[in-house]
Amino acid sequence: MANGPMDRRAFGEHPGQHNGPVTGQGTEYTGRYVVLLDPSNQEIGLNALRSSADIASVERVRGTEAANVAELLERPDVSVLFEELGAAVVEVRPEQRHALVTTAEAESSIIAAEPERMVYASPITAPQQAPTEFFPAYRSDEEVVAHHTMAEIAAAQGPALDEEKWTWGLQAIRANLSSLTGRDVKIAVIDTGVDTDHPDLVGRIEASASFVPGEPVEDGNGHGTHCIGTAAGPANPQQGPRYGVACEARILAAKVLSNAGSGTDGQILAGMAWAVAHGARVISMSLGARVRPGELFPQTYEKLAQRALERGTVIVAAAGNDSHRPPEIQPVSRPANCPSILAVSALDKALTPSFFSNGGINGQGGEVNIAAPGRDVRSAAPGGGYQSLSGTSMATPHVAGVLALLAQANPNASAADLKAGLMSGAFPLTQPARDVGSGLLQAP
Repeated sequence: MANGPMDRRAFGEHPGQHNGPVTGQGTEYTGRYVVLLDPSNQEIGLNALRSSADIASVERVRGTEAANVAELLERPDVSVLFEELGAAVVEVRPEQRHALVTTAEAESSIIAAEPERMVYASPITAPQQAPTEFFPAYRSDEEVVAHHTMAEIAAAQGPALDEEKWTWGLQAIRANLSSLTGRDVKIAVIDTGVDTDHPDLVGRIEASASFVPGEPVEDGNGHGTHCIGTAAGPANPQQGPRYGVACEARILAAKVLSNAGSGTDGQILAGMAWAVAHGARVISMSLGARVRPGELFPQTYEKLAQRALERGTVIVAAAGNDSHRPPEIQPVSRPANCPSILAVSALDKALTPSFFSNGGINGQGGEVNIAAPGRDVRSAAPGGGYQSLSGTSMATPHVAGVLALLAQANPNASAADLKAGLMSGAFPLTQPARDVGSGLLQAP
């Protein structure tokens, strides 16, 4: 665990501060805890933590509030309670951590307490190249090339598709044959922000907020803009083929990852609370953290996903890009490994699992639920342009867009109904469910 108040910004983004996140087993902790409270007894749980673990003073935040939340999450003298979610990010001194955990176990009004972790944009490959570069880099380019010969890369390209009017991904999921547009359905993309001046997105962004200290919602990375474009890009982009699934959906853009692509559980929770409070029918999260084989899903994210479902919001998340197929298949990342969050794997143009796509090798929620196009996906880029990227990050917003189409077609459907419709509509594939879930995503 951590050894004191932690600097929660990874990779030396602020070199002036000497503390960094604690690492181990491929995991980074911030030193804080995420505590899930009984919604009807929040104060009882907080009082128990105050008296036994002397947690830092609590600042209450409503989901619609965005101002100052990022700064509050940075302060070592403050714990932050997201009232509507019943979740708190708690500051506690190192010597009191054991007391916090034992109190959480004994107090019935505290449902779960877990160490806060760092979260990252799912690794993406360099545009217009063989997949040899990852962000952040978990392994060297040479290792990737050794595992994937030119023949394998060529095979993954699949049949030639005419992409003059539609990207291959939209054709694969049959969005080009759908009359639905996602009109007025709210899609929240929780990521690295958005290029608010992109000509394809101007007038489409209903609300935006940054939960990253010192960074506006503008996307200095490219990951978030790309994902937003895939989910909800326009019917007639300024250049090139159509790339957006739900071309008339209303976009909610929450920046929870820095321009370097990293964030914390607390920032993710802030974005989720904001999205739910703004009426999002779908939350798309192309982010995550690696898990070990056999590791259980995080209770906090699972309970929050359940609460979101009860409010009518479906959450989809990237399965992760840690694999080296063949033969190495890594487990679905967190939070996609939660049973109540849809985990999305990536497919190549040949409709086979992308070599990097994680698989459902962990039980109890660690399954892949559905597969979508995730290789050489063209979408919007900061600066008003376009780029092609690869990853389960790129597959996930395809699913978010289709959920918006389903919500438009069935405005009174519950979140559970939308999930069921999505899964039942998938096209069966020959690959194992471990890799593709119910099959290839299909637009209604």
